[in-house]
Amino acid sequence: MAIYAIGDLHLSVAAKKPMDIFDGWQDHAEKLIENWERKIGPQDTVVLAGDTSWGMDLAQAVPDFRLLHNLPGRKIILKGNHDYWWTSLSKMIDTLEKHELGSISFLHNNSYYVEGLHICGSRGWLFENGQPHNEKIVRREAMRIEASLKSRESGEGETILFLHYPPTYAGQTLEAYIDLMHKYGVKRCMYGHVHGQGQRHAVRGPYRGIEFSMIASDYLSFDPLQIKV
Repeated sequence: MAIYAIGDLHLSVAAKKPMDIFDGWQDHAEKLIENWERKIGPQDTVVLAGDTSWGMDLAQAVPDFRLLHNLPGRKIILKGNHDYWWTSLSKMIDTLEKHELGSISFLHNNSYYVEGLHICGSRGWLFENGQPHNEKIVRREAMRIEASLKSRESGEGETILFLHYPPTYAGQTLEAYIDLMHKYGVKRCMYGHVHGQGQRHAVRGPYRGIEFSMIASDYLSFDPLQIKV
């Protein structure tokens, strides 16, 4: 019963958003499915770190959810900046129940305790092109990150924080998010969002007492990363 992680699947069964116009994204869904079925079993869990579906609303995202549901294992999804279908947690849960997609859960102001591991997370935020942060969004996301970390069950085990945006990138750092990781004893943070040449600037490895990992799907060659045996 292993745990895996990957972000930025950019599925588009109904939305028909072409990804093969980008270098390295040719036949990416087929590659993902092949890798997934090769290594992930029905008792395993996969954390999906945002930008899961190009669907513009829940109805358009359902075919992508069904594709995921038909793959082995449990799936835990957090929000990315292109998840336009994301709405209230109650509406998303109702959609899953209506379409009998029981292998999918959402990470939103909550957490999951899986195989002795606390899975926490939120979308986060990012400096864009050196511009100042939208402080309102920074604070809101900090509240969501803290809500997720506070919701942890009492069981012993490591906490991993999953974000869509990197909390530190290209020499700029969101101190509020690093402070929360230190406050709640987070030693590992995994994120996606960054693609192509931008991945050269991604922080990977130890930084200020935290181990950072890039899990964007193109960085992983569309092959989910095992994070716990």
